[in-house]
Amino acid sequence: MAGKTVTRADLSEAVYQQVGLSRTESAALVETVLSEICTCLASGETVKLSSFGSFVVRGKGRRVGRNPKTGVEVAIEPRQVMVFKPSNVLKSRINGVNGTAEQDDD
Repeated sequence: MAGKTVTRADLSEAVYQQVGLSRTESAALVETVLSEICTCLASGETVKLSSFGSFVVRGKGRRVGRNPKTGVEVAIEPRQVMVFKPSNVLKSRINGVNGTAEQDDD
């Protein structure tokens, strides 16, 4: 199920076409929004976008992993990971509820 990848340029173009800002202003707006999301996540805050989902930073503790090729155990240090939890509205759109998702005839 390979689909198109949406880039910053694609988002900027959508803002340009739908909102009516100049291309430069549209690109700056997209960069500002993404930068603010990154800043909030880097400081450990949760970013919740209504009808879209939530980005949450979680800590993973120290654990022991294993190299699958050699079988050697390796200590994995604690780290922060970001997870995305989609909203029920987004889940419904993805699954085609209310006829809003495109059907793929593969």
